[in-house]
Amino acid sequence: MKMNANDILQQATDQYGQRLYWHIRRLVVSHDDAEDALQETFIKIFTKADTFKGDSLEAWCYKIATNEALQSLRKRTHAFHTLDSLNGELADLVLTESAPDADRSAILFQQAILQLSTQQRIVFNLRYYDDLPYTQIASITGKSENSLRTNYHFAVEKIKKYLKEHAI
Repeated sequence: MKMNANDILQQATDQYGQRLYWHIRRLVVSHDDAEDALQETFIKIFTKADTFKGDSLEAWCYKIATNEALQSLRKRTHAFHTLDSLNGELADLVLTESAPDADRSAILFQQAILQLSTQQRIVFNLRYYDDLPYTQIASITGKSENSLRTNYHFAVEKIKKYLKEHAI
């Protein structure tokens, strides 16, 4: 039985809402930007419900959320700049968005992740935080599983190097 737009939105918000928020938040860093992108995600889920093919609602929602997060980041870039040019700004934002009593190692870890390319950061976050299998990440990103494994491997190596260089 095919679900209608209301059912799809209800299931998306109930089952994936919190996870989608944190997925977006890890990409855009700012709470306000994450809230805005999440709202846009839910609007798209509702308005595009007729395009959902019934495969994996989770992957479909993550794909929309990822695109909305990237769109939010694009709004911050100047003409002729890439999303990766925001990495330093986002790493600084981690400090201002963190609670005064935040764990220094957690902040350093987030800053390390924000040094990755946008593609590596997406793959790392989906695999490390959301524990999604590569098949589902491939569905979300449109990349091959082998490419994703390579991206994840290099991301882990870069994070280790960053943490080693910036150890407290």
